[in-house]
Amino acid sequence: MVKLLIGVVIAAFIVIIGFMAIDPNLNNNIPGTNLTEPDNVYSLSIEGEIEKPGTYVLQEGAIMSDLIETAGGLTSNADARGFFETAVLTKGMSYYIPPLYDKTDICATDAIVKVNINVDSAETLMTINGFTSSIATSIVSHRNENGEFKTIEQLEDVYGIGPATYKKVRDYVILHE
Repeated sequence: MVKLLIGVVIAAFIVIIGFMAIDPNLNNNIPGTNLTEPDNVYSLSIEGEIEKPGTYVLQEGAIMSDLIETAGGLTSNADARGFFETAVLTKGMSYYIPPLYDKTDICATDAIVKVNINVDSAETLMTINGFTSSIATSIVSHRNENGEFKTIEQLEDVYGIGPATYKKVRDYVILHE
């Protein structure tokens, strides 16, 4: 039995070395090795109401529609008001496609009540659990100083909104009608 186990281990090493001789870049796929991306491509993640959530490598200058297409398209529950198809993506970011209906609503009859972070007043923004008066005011100030939000993820650029608040409110905001 020990001889059989030793034989299997030796055979495995020979196969690995053989594959590395055929494809010298094979060791780049070993976890823990340093992977480098060429300057004109970068990885982006997408989650939420997308057919194949995950991390993808796209060309520099890719836009949201490129990432959505690469990830297999939107689910039937995706809220298209939660993203701009022409938004230019940022290297290393993770993007989220919000749902139109609550995931617990099996019949999908009542759409989630949402606020538009690009046009709604601070008072309207405060109707969302997670937006205090100071955060709502910060959102309005941020969009007045920097222009409209192109992605929901830009909410994290607003003073007072961290990862926890962002995750809490991302299903309840839209960017356009």
